[in-house]
Amino acid sequence: MPLPQPASSAIVRRGDRVLLVRRINPPSQDMFAFPGGRGEPGETPAETALRELEEETGIVARNPQLFATYDLPSRDADGRLSSHFFLSVYTVEADSAADVLAADDAAEAGWYTLAEIRRLPAPESVVECAERLLGPLQC
Repeated sequence: MPLPQPASSAIVRRGDRVLLVRRINPPSQDMFAFPGGRGEPGETPAETALRELEEETGIVARNPQLFATYDLPSRDADGRLSSHFFLSVYTVEADSAADVLAADDAAEAGWYTLAEIRRLPAPESVVECAERLLGPLQC
């Protein structure tokens, strides 16, 4: 049985849009998600979020603030645990004019509104975070 692995993702917001990438690799292959990935040994979750954002999009960000955490077990067709991640999601600040370039394990990258995100193939955690950030009941 796989032990939980640390992973982090970064939310970059521009007005009523957030940055998403279409993932090339599992988990969430071919789904749209916030840039992110697995933590490396000795790396804090916040450092992981910043590193993964830069690797996948070329955007250098700062000031990561913990926004949400998720316990994400995945099961195969037989119900056996195939992977298990503990995901830390951070909001980050980035230059509003920074160009986005899909790289590493991101097939494409773009800016999406909440309405668009609800129509995309996206993990529940991404939709939930987007609704909290961009929905009508935001603080």
